[in-house]
Amino acid sequence: MQQSMMQRPLLISALIEFAEANHGDTEIVSRRVEGDIHRYTYRDANRRAKQLANALKHLGVKVGDRVGTLAWNGYRHFEIYYGVSGMGAITHTINPRLFPEQIAYIINHAEDGYLFFDLTFLPLVEALAPKLPTIKAFIAMTDRGHMPDAKLSNLLCYEDLISAEAADFEWPPLDENTPSGLCYTSGTTGNPKGVLYTHRSTIYHTYAAMSPEAFCLSSRDVVLPVVPMFHVNAWGTPYICAAAGAKLVFPGPALDGASLYALFEGEGVTMSAGVPTVWMGLLSYVKSSNLKFSTFKETVIGGSACPPAMIKSFEHEFGVNVVHAWGMTEMSPLGTMCRLKLKHQTMSAEQQDAVKARQGRAIFGVEMKIVDDEGRTLPNDGKAAGDLMVRGPWVVDRYFKDEKSALVDGWFATGDVANIDADGYMQITDRSKDVIKSGGEWISSIDLENIAVSHPSVFEAAVIGVPHPKWDERPLVLAVLKPNTTLTRDELIKFYDGKIAKWMVPDDVVFLDKLPHTATGKLLKTQLREDYKNFKLPA
Repeated sequence: MQQSMMQRPLLISALIEFAEANHGDTEIVSRRVEGDIHRYTYRDANRRAKQLANALKHLGVKVGDRVGTLAWNGYRHFEIYYGVSGMGAITHTINPRLFPEQIAYIINHAEDGYLFFDLTFLPLVEALAPKLPTIKAFIAMTDRGHMPDAKLSNLLCYEDLISAEAADFEWPPLDENTPSGLCYTSGTTGNPKGVLYTHRSTIYHTYAAMSPEAFCLSSRDVVLPVVPMFHVNAWGTPYICAAAGAKLVFPGPALDGASLYALFEGEGVTMSAGVPTVWMGLLSYVKSSNLKFSTFKETVIGGSACPPAMIKSFEHEFGVNVVHAWGMTEMSPLGTMCRLKLKHQTMSAEQQDAVKARQGRAIFGVEMKIVDDEGRTLPNDGKAAGDLMVRGPWVVDRYFKDEKSALVDGWFATGDVANIDADGYMQITDRSKDVIKSGGEWISSIDLENIAVSHPSVFEAAVIGVPHPKWDERPLVLAVLKPNTTLTRDELIKFYDGKIAKWMVPDDVVFLDKLPHTATGKLLKTQLREDYKNFKLPA
């Protein structure tokens, strides 16, 4: 039968073109590294992204070339997202919170030709430069008046670079399977791995992520992505907001509670997204300052399991709806979002909170299942726990420069242990490597951590398994207390009474000044397990 529908490629450049055509005067607001607040529109962003594309073309950047960024959330980074990918090159966002050795490995593995950086990262760039043979030039994301006196022989100025170019660049009609973006995993075990996104996968992800069952964004929203643009493309928000026509507010490097609150209130932010560790700081600030939110109505929380106590605090103290989410770098990143169904509307607040503590249902495009050690599919009964497997059009097939498929019978093994209930709500019970194996039974470290942080004196907690002569492993709580509070080991252990089976109650508690985190804000349990591998539990 003859083809009856138009064949138009799914391209990232179409997003910024759409935003200009339909929401051209909608603001993009940025707190700059230079210290001030910058304002412009989607129309301005598209014009400058085209100037950037022209500049890169004149520098010799071609389709498929990798262009790196070490940058915060801001308008120039936004322009790079569209200017680089739109011309057919690959936007490689690099997490500056990784170890310098890992950053050098990532840049060299990607073979980045150019590296854009915010001034914050100049010392890092200067230290790394001799180890980066593929970099032809470093581009400081600032204007001539703020150019640093840098120890870099091949240093260019961003504003000089684009101001010399015309804005009449014609976005090329690329094949939609052309690679567009490159993100690396955090590499907590071994070297980071690259995940290469395409225009097609990014547009499909954008369609699904902006739907009512996911981010539920529209042109009436004001979105402040706290999640960094170097962390899986800020969960897709730079693309989703352009497609929805939402006002964007970029926080730059100032992610402390006071700075975020000032932007939330000053710009009328309605929606945000970020990891639990950032929200701890914001909640602590607004509580200690006796403040409220006037426009902030919803936040998406992911990256690691959101403690139920945090959900309750946002919703019952501040009227901010929390949408629990789960995903991975290998998934672009969204896999699930936890929005309530119609039947949940008549439930009590406590029952709704229990649903919201789960990571949620798959968004359209993602398929999920759990399997046992033999690869057999387990039932979706909310009880059986197994290895979580996923597949979909924005899920990785193979890692960058790896000829071997990353799939098992067409499915990607996430490394998470989870259960799925009859309504499709998935709950991560642990990372497979973090499950505590005690006497042949599994104990969820996440469950024990959630109970610990629900204690009014506990700011943050991690639970790991430590060796036990009889039971193989037993749980150890590592806790950080809130300022001006006291708590004893026995008091915290007693706090578990009635909240979990007795045999799961932790054997001991260690109080620390702080806990280590990965470059993406997750608890660094590999370090904790190493630090406490010889810990002696009480008899």
